[in-house]
Amino acid sequence: MPQAENTLASLTNGGRAAADLIDVTLQGFRSEVMEESIRRLVLVDFWAPWCGPCKQLGPVLEKIVKAARGKIRLAKMNIDQYPDIAQKLGIQSIPAVVAFRDGQMVDGFMGALPESEINAFIERCAGPVGPDVEALFADAQALLEAGDNDAAEAAYFGIIEHDPAHAGALAGLARVNISRGKLDEAKEILDAIPANQAQIAPVAAARAALALQEQAGSVGDLAYLLARVENVPTDHQARYDLAVALNAAGRRDAAAQELLNLFKRDRAWNDGAARKLLLQLFESWGPIDPTTLSARRQLSSLLFS
Repeated sequence: MPQAENTLASLTNGGRAAADLIDVTLQGFRSEVMEESIRRLVLVDFWAPWCGPCKQLGPVLEKIVKAARGKIRLAKMNIDQYPDIAQKLGIQSIPAVVAFRDGQMVDGFMGALPESEINAFIERCAGPVGPDVEALFADAQALLEAGDNDAAEAAYFGIIEHDPAHAGALAGLARVNISRGKLDEAKEILDAIPANQAQIAPVAAARAALALQEQAGSVGDLAYLLARVENVPTDHQARYDLAVALNAAGRRDAAAQELLNLFKRDRAWNDGAARKLLLQLFESWGPIDPTTLSARRQLSSLLFS
C-alpha cells in the first residue's frame, strides 16, 4: 500500500517523521541522543551496510517508531563511520540497539529480534508506547473527505489493528464501502457496531449516508430528473428525487440547493420532507462540512423569515 502510506504521511504533522528517524553522527550524539532522551525515549541502532541482520531489523524498528507518533526517536549510527561510540558502550556485534532515557543508557539488546520482543523491550524502558489512535482517526477521516478511499481504508484498518472495537474506524470502513457502491458490506459493518455506540457522530453519519445511497437507487436517472424539474418546476417529487440523486453523485451543493428551493416553494409538502432530507444530509456530511454550514444558514434564514 505505498500510495496509501504516502498520502497518509502527507496529512501528518510536517517534519515530525524526519525528527523521529535520524542518522546520527559522532558530533551530534550528545544533542540528538542524550539531550533528546530527556524528552522521550531514544533508541540508537548500531548497524553497518554489510550486516544482513541489520537490514532485517531496521524496517521493524522504523515501523514501531512511526506507530508511536513522536513518542520515540530512532537514531541510526553506522559503526563503520563512527566506531568510537560503539566501543565506549561495549558494542561488540551488530545489529545492536541501545535505549537512552533521561540522558543515560538504560538498556539494550543485540540481534534481529521479532517485533513483539522489541515492543516488550520498549515497554520495559519507557512503559506502554502505543499509537495516538484518535490522531490516526483524524487522519483517516481527512483522507475519506479528500476522496482517497484506498488510503482511508488502509488507515482505518491500521486503527482497528490497535483497537478492534473502534466504532469510528468501523463506521469509516462502512463509508468507504458506500463510496464504492458496496452497500451490503457497509450495512454488515454498521450492524456489527454495538447499539450503545450507534449515536456517536461517525456511526450516525455512516448510517445516514447508507440510507441516502439506498434511497438513491430508487429515484431514477439523474438526467431524466434534471430535465423533469427544468420542464415542470412544480413537480415537487421530481425535485426531491433530484436532490437525492445529486447527493449520490457527490454534488452536495446542488442537492442542498434543490431542497432549499423546494422548501421555499412549499415547506409543508409531504409533511416537511425537504427539511427532513436536508437534516439527514447534514448528518451524513458532518457538522463542519462547508456545504452543511452554508445550507444550514440558508435553511435557518428561511425558517425565521
